[in-house]
Amino acid sequence: MYSSRVSLAILISAALVAPPVFASHVHRSPTSGQTSASHKLTHGKRASRRPRAQQAIDPERATQIQQALIREHYMTGEATGKWDAATVAAMQKYQADHGWQTKLTPDARALKNLGLGTDYSRAINAKGSNFAAPPPESSIPTDQAAGFASASRVSQ
Repeated sequence: MYSSRVSLAILISAALVAPPVFASHVHRSPTSGQTSASHKLTHGKRASRRPRAQQAIDPERATQIQQALIREHYMTGEATGKWDAATVAAMQKYQADHGWQTKLTPDARALKNLGLGTDYSRAINAKGSNFAAPPPESSIPTDQAAGFASASRVSQ
């Protein structure tokens, strides 16, 4: 009785496993009218991807960067708006002098340090926002400042 159950279990397992093992891939012809040869040629190639990052610096932005580099004495002459070898070299020197990476595109920290950080004043959520520097601490009412002081002691 025991051996018949084992035999039956093996037989059922084999029946469940065998069809996928012996199945072959059936290739159907395309319904779009393409021939299989042209389908195989396009199917094997990867579609070229669109570059994700900014590929070139806008001439207006290049002019701003050049003016800032001239002001900081990393470039001489006048801003041309062309991202040329002299501009790249000046930007790399500026970034290296500040201990930042020196890749070909400007580093965000370098742009911010040059006074050219991102302008968020036209952002969707910027309407009615104040991008001015915060008021001096002396202009905060004392009762309000005391509340800030006690809140900072609690969080520490």
